[in-house]
Amino acid sequence: MSLTIIIIAVTVIISFYAWNNPDKQYRWMMNPYQVNRNNQYDRFLMSGFIHSDYVHLGFNMFTLFFFGRNLEQYYLRVLVGDSAPFVFLGLYLVAIIVSEIPTFLKHKENPGYNSLGASGAVAAVIFSCIIFDPWREIYFVPGIVFGVLYLIYSWYQTRNARDQINHDAHFYGAVFGIIFTLILEPGLFGSFLSELF
Repeated sequence: MSLTIIIIAVTVIISFYAWNNPDKQYRWMMNPYQVNRNNQYDRFLMSGFIHSDYVHLGFNMFTLFFFGRNLEQYYLRVLVGDSAPFVFLGLYLVAIIVSEIPTFLKHKENPGYNSLGASGAVAAVIFSCIIFDPWREIYFVPGIVFGVLYLIYSWYQTRNARDQINHDAHFYGAVFGIIFTLILEPGLFGSFLSELF
C-alpha cells in the first residue's frame, strides 16, 4: 500500500477525532505561545495532522493524494534499496515541523495565535515533485510556473496578510521541499536546470 494513502488515512482519522474532541483540537493546534511557555513541543508535529474543517482537510489530502504518490515513485527511481518510503515519510514529517518554526518565532509572545493543517508538508511534497519534473502541470499550469507564482504569493502574504492562513508554513514548507530534495540527490539540480533551458 502507498505510504501516501496511509498518511491520508491517519490524517483523516486524527482530524475527525479532533473535531469530536475540541479540547484535543485546541491542545494539538500550533500555538507558539503555549509551546514557548509550557514546552508543548508536540504541537509542532500534531498541528499537521488536524484541520479546521472538511474543505481544509479535503483540499490538503486531495493534493497530497496526487503529488505524494508521484513523489514516492520519483524516490523509488533515485534511491537504492528499501529506503524510499522512509525518506518520503521523513520529508513529510520533518516538513510539518520545519514549516512551523518561522511561525513559532514570529508568534511566540502572542497567546491568541493558532494554526493547524498539513499545508507546509503538502507544499514540500509539491515542490519536491517540481524539482523532479518542472514541466509537469499543476492545476493546468507548468509546475515551474506554478512554483514561482506560489513562492512569490506566499512570500508577499507572509508580510502583508490579514487573513487566518499560515502563509509562513506554505512558503517555508515549499522551500524545505526543494532543499531536502537537492540534498537527497544533488544531481537533480543539473537535470532541473537542463529541463528549464
